[in-house]
Amino acid sequence: MPALLPAHTPYDGSSKPFTIGLKPLDPAGWIEVDGHLEACLAEKDRLEAEHGDALFAAEPETGNAQREVLALLAVHLPQRFPEIYRRAGDTMQVGASGRTVDLAESGVPPLKIAARLVQEDLVLMRRDERGWRLAAASLSFASSWSLAEKFGKPLRDIHGPVPQFGPGTRSDDLIERMFDKLQGQLVERFNWSLQPDAVLYKPLSSMQRTDRAEKAISRFPGIDAAAAAFIRVERQTLRKLPVSGDILFTIRIHLDPMAALRAHPDRARTAASFAGQLAALDRAQLDYKGLAADRDRLVAALEAIAAA
Repeated sequence: MPALLPAHTPYDGSSKPFTIGLKPLDPAGWIEVDGHLEACLAEKDRLEAEHGDALFAAEPETGNAQREVLALLAVHLPQRFPEIYRRAGDTMQVGASGRTVDLAESGVPPLKIAARLVQEDLVLMRRDERGWRLAAASLSFASSWSLAEKFGKPLRDIHGPVPQFGPGTRSDDLIERMFDKLQGQLVERFNWSLQPDAVLYKPLSSMQRTDRAEKAISRFPGIDAAAAAFIRVERQTLRKLPVSGDILFTIRIHLDPMAALRAHPDRARTAASFAGQLAALDRAQLDYKGLAADRDRLVAALEAIAAA
């Protein structure tokens, strides 16, 4: 479901890979809605029917925090996007297709209901003596990780496979302190990766990640890497919930064909910066992103776009 032009280009120099990169966020920009809304929600429905419980997990004590998230969205969405979200009592009509979400559906976790409203995935982080841990999540569009493996774990263990983010690193300590200090303000950050298709659902277990790194097999067949590659941009927002004190972590995936950069108004600088970031990744970072076998071809494709 690629956009005509990328909505976000963190690879243009505005963000750096494998850094925390949190920036203040205007509350009006908390949730993103675009022309892919109904297609994304339909894909969430399809994935839930196919994968069921693999896309949702929650500790029993998170019920009130889940309801807090749903209540925030039920107020924010019709106010921010009145032409798209129309609330009537305990129902929310979404878009022009007649999609209706029961906000009080019995037997359905509130966080799962909330995720049916938006393109974002929703994750709740809760603090204990180990630090901030993943206490609940509705995750349809995982970017190379597994909810089953990460559920209940503290951030330092969740980030264990990420170069320069594992236990004992400077980033590990800094993230914990930043989470502790987060109050009413909203913040956002971006990640990017490259994939050979426009599939949103990209879970990956630790074993699969290790196997991918060891084999280093090309993921972009054919001669023209730019024609095969899709840019996966992950926009994350964080906000501390005022009542529960938990942190709500939203994850929005944008998929754009690399070839779309040819039409970018700042094509040369954007593509050249992207090529430079990709070229600068070390082997551990390339293995993490699954790009070790293809990096040089992808850099060349980006440089060709920049020079065109």
